[in-house]
Amino acid sequence: MKCHIANKCGGCDYINQGYQASLEYKNQYIKELFREFKVKIHPIQHMDDPYGYRNKVIVAFNKDYSYGLYQEGTHKIIPYEHCLLHNEIEDGMIKKIAQLFKRYHVPIYDIRRHTGEIRHVVLRYAKNTEQYMVTIVSSSERFKGSKNFAKELTKAYPQIKTIVLNTNKRDTVVVLGNREQVLYGKGFIVDELCGLTFKISSKSFYQINHDQCEALYAKGLSLMHLQKDDVVLDTYCGIGTIGMIAAKDVERVIGVEKNKDAILDANINKKANNLQNITFINADATEYMKEASLEKMYVDKIIMDPPRTGSTKAFIQAACQMQPSEILYISCGPETQVRDLKLFKKYGYTFKEVFPFDMFPFTKHVETVVLMSRKDT
Repeated sequence: MKCHIANKCGGCDYINQGYQASLEYKNQYIKELFREFKVKIHPIQHMDDPYGYRNKVIVAFNKDYSYGLYQEGTHKIIPYEHCLLHNEIEDGMIKKIAQLFKRYHVPIYDIRRHTGEIRHVVLRYAKNTEQYMVTIVSSSERFKGSKNFAKELTKAYPQIKTIVLNTNKRDTVVVLGNREQVLYGKGFIVDELCGLTFKISSKSFYQINHDQCEALYAKGLSLMHLQKDDVVLDTYCGIGTIGMIAAKDVERVIGVEKNKDAILDANINKKANNLQNITFINADATEYMKEASLEKMYVDKIIMDPPRTGSTKAFIQAACQMQPSEILYISCGPETQVRDLKLFKKYGYTFKEVFPFDMFPFTKHVETVVLMSRKDT
């Protein structure tokens, strides 16, 4: 399969070079990156079918109701019929939405003149339940013909379980605004991940590649030697997915995340899964770790999944001072992970293996999993 806008969109680096070529690049890249550690580098965990994996799609519209993806680093819209990273239903829904916008004469937002209404459409897909959410991002708090729009769209695609109108009046590259109203359904969809149930709202953080996320979490937790009496600290926890998955095997989990919306989602999903032994704390991970270390808080193991920028020196110092027997480091930015691992080594934490995962096929991105332990354990 070939992509005809690969050199314009910029979303995929290797889409026309073949999947094997992209895997070979990533394997070599990780080997070079971790070379100085002299540890075992496992082959990247690939997908059997690397196409159509994205469960979140964001498109923009031109004033003539044509639509597409933004060219990398610009506001120029690159039209497309089918993206190889989307499933066919997602692209069919987008096409139908564009037709309905045109039929109901809904004005498209002009980013230069700041006129019009429709800024983006965001689709979210729950793979295991096959539920879809449509979020219409508008500069207006009203949507002309919204009831008929929702009726026609859900008739054509009954998989759509909710439609949300998100209002974003700001002059910003951030897609979603703060105000929302539900046009159809309950305002969320439900998915299953690693045996647990998760409610997904328009603002929820949720891994874009469902299958690889399950594989990554399963591998990470299988590396840890979790015990029934363990206290586990899940830092940079997001909506708490991996911590909730680990909760069944340990005495207690504490999840720490600075994003308030993520913590709200985490507590909703904790209740939905009837988990009594996990607590979520809304705090900056570094500040929390510094305080916990000063108070000589005891934890058996730590899980960390920081943003692409990596962790901080203060976080690493505090984590090592707490002396957990194991630290699981999941990274979406291997370069900063390598930087952090060098500091962990200075404080006595080492690792023997690196497990790369192809979370975003055809892009340059690689996720890596490393289990560290203290030298004296």
